[in-house]
Amino acid sequence: MKLGVLTALYSDRSLAETLALLDKKGIQAVELGAGGVVGSAHCDPDVLLNNEQELQKFKDTFKPYEIIISALACHENVLHPNEELRKKFTTQLKNNILLAEKLGVPVVNNFSGCPGEPGGKYPNWIVQPWPEDFERLYEWQWEKELIPYWKEMGQFAADHGVKVALEMHPGFSVYNPETVLKLRNATHPSIGCNFDPSNIVWQDIDVPTALRELKDCIFHFHAKDSIEVRRNIAKNGRLDAKNYNKYKADRQWLFRTVGYGHDEFYWKQIMSTLVDIGYDYVISIEHEDTYMSQDEGLDKAVAFLKNVIIFEKAGEMTWANVDRAD
Repeated sequence: MKLGVLTALYSDRSLAETLALLDKKGIQAVELGAGGVVGSAHCDPDVLLNNEQELQKFKDTFKPYEIIISALACHENVLHPNEELRKKFTTQLKNNILLAEKLGVPVVNNFSGCPGEPGGKYPNWIVQPWPEDFERLYEWQWEKELIPYWKEMGQFAADHGVKVALEMHPGFSVYNPETVLKLRNATHPSIGCNFDPSNIVWQDIDVPTALRELKDCIFHFHAKDSIEVRRNIAKNGRLDAKNYNKYKADRQWLFRTVGYGHDEFYWKQIMSTLVDIGYDYVISIEHEDTYMSQDEGLDKAVAFLKNVIIFEKAGEMTWANVDRAD
């Protein structure tokens, strides 16, 4: 496996400055924001797809370093009920796929999206089947919106040699392993998962179990943690719409740097499970810890992960290559 970083946390710096900084920290891969909520400070498809000189300049920035691009990211609600936004986000996703093809990047990360209702203006995330209106709307969202959209987009990605990794995230229609598999099985093999533990542990999902459930449809992996605040869960359960920054002491859960939500042993189990299922790609740090600065959060994550990542898998064990004390 390789240690990587989603570079959006350094959007205030140039790509050249960011790569130089990350190289010194021992980072081997970068996931580049190319639109959407992660921004496009380091990778703008609108520029790079239309200007060969800028594209070559972009490529040359990587030459001094042994750092690969693990994925392009353009997280947005591609199924937004607002038609203008949907068109904008869909164009953005397609341009990410086209640029990924041009750069030889195998994965584009995004969300599944969340539709609203026929004629509506806002997304509507369905979390229960009753009253029955919700069940009918849930079926409509999947049959008329999600499945047709991702069938077409999955084929588009496959035609360009790229996979789309959807991040499980509450608020969007794909938010757990069951919904990942439901969408993948109904659409296209090029649709898979960008596995981010921080979005599922607070749902009380066991990460190693979820990894085994998803197996070979995991195309990318985010190293980000969450902490469950038990005293608040005991009072109010797990669902929480309070602002991450303003009310962090009162929330039921919070995003944290790896190691500040779950201990080293738990993360070692995660890494061993990734080996078990055959994942041998990038572990990409996403820093969204509201307690730490960008530098401190990243440095703590790098130090923690270097001690738990399995960088090289063992070869076949035989008595001939086992050291024994006589």
